Amino acid sequence: MIAKGAEGISLELAKGAGGISFEHVSVRYGDRGAVHDVSLAAGPGEVVALAGPNGSGKSSLLRVATGLLVPSEGLVRLPDGSAVGELSSRARAVRLAWMPQEEPVGDNVPLADYVAYGRYAHFSPWAGPSASDAAAVARALAEVDLAGEGDRGVRELSGGERQRARLARALAQETPVLLLDEPTAHLDIGHQLDVLARVRRIARASLRTVVVALHDLNLAARFSDRIAVLSHGRLVAVGTPTEVLSPELLERVWGIVAEVRRDGATGVPYLLPRLPSGTTAPRPVGAPGPRVHVVAGGGSGASLLRHLVDAGYDVTAGVLPLFDTDAAVAKELGVPTAVELPFVPIGREARVELGRLVEEARAIVVAPFPVGPANLANLETLVDAVGRRPVALLAQPSGVRWDYTEGSAEAARRRMVDGGAVIVEGVDEAISWLAALLPRRGAGPSPGPEEDELNLERA
Repeated sequence: MIAKGAEGISLELAKGAGGISFEHVSVRYGDRGAVHDVSLAAGPGEVVALAGPNGSGKSSLLRVATGLLVPSEGLVRLPDGSAVGELSSRARAVRLAWMPQEEPVGDNVPLADYVAYGRYAHFSPWAGPSASDAAAVARALAEVDLAGEGDRGVRELSGGERQRARLARALAQETPVLLLDEPTAHLDIGHQLDVLARVRRIARASLRTVVVALHDLNLAARFSDRIAVLSHGRLVAVGTPTEVLSPELLERVWGIVAEVRRDGATGVPYLLPRLPSGTTAPRPVGAPGPRVHVVAGGGSGASLLRHLVDAGYDVTAGVLPLFDTDAAVAKELGVPTAVELPFVPIGREARVELGRLVEEARAIVVAPFPVGPANLANLETLVDAVGRRPVALLAQPSGVRWDYTEGSAEAARRRMVDGGAVIVEGVDEAISWLAALLPRRGAGPSPGPEEDELNLERA
């Protein structure tokens, strides 16, 4: 099939038109059922979003579609009648492209070579990449706005650029079906909108089928043709955004109260969650240890939150947007969290809540989260807190862009360091720093107020 791209470029799609169908798919991990009897189909040029809370089965369903996971029941079928699970890896690779949610960067190979990995199924067994392979790589880089960057090492790319590079690698396969698992993870708002707009445009222009797992229902409504909602591994709703999005669904599946509004220009529905009074979770009774506040976002604090809770600290977090990966982890762990609506600057109520949590904390740990204008207030609030509370800043990964505020975030971080904040190299070093500063559960009796103030002064 030959289809014209958005810029008039011919895209040579392998093995016919797009389309994929899940037929009574179930997945088990040992005794635990992850997906239960899901049937769903997506057609050429269609973007279908898989939505649902953590653990709802989205990633498992996509892994079945790639052939990487064998279902306990059912199968995934392509338009030519073939079952994905019966195809060889090379045959799958010319029909289905897969963009995982997470992936180690590996060696610092040139970007063009990294994207060319998506062409291996097209290579001749007796020859290397051809001129058509090089052209496919160039088209894919242009599609994600990385044209002319092919000589850069992948380790030199920012987080958002790496995510677009992974998408380019999937596009370079030129398959009729794209399977994307949380392609907006760890991206700031601007890059989230940019990536999904590109995916939708590519699906329309080349009649590719896109099945994409998304946390954020408002993003799903804006960029997908249909939304399939999973809850505890079961398909509980499927249809257009207008048909699916409802306050009842959000409360039943996510436990959040919201109202549905419509964009006046496009008519696209969006959910406006009612912010919880105070925090997203009640303060634990009989807190296990000294309170530590975590500032994070976009998944940067997930590991830190889990380690702190496991270590016995009384943890709070925020400000985080609703549906953010770190917000989902905090909810799962029962961590009280200051929250804000997605895609809007931190408002007055959230700032007040953040200030309260910071004042109640005995120490503060800042994850290496991407900072944009919407969440800059998280850092600005901490500048004044440094003199009153010990603060540790996890080091920013080398070569990864994190400041999207034209330098304001970096300036705030420098002021924090000048004010006494320490920089630690990772989660383990942050835990060690806290252990030396504050006793934990099982590490001896908690200090009285006077002893605690003395510890803070020493820090």
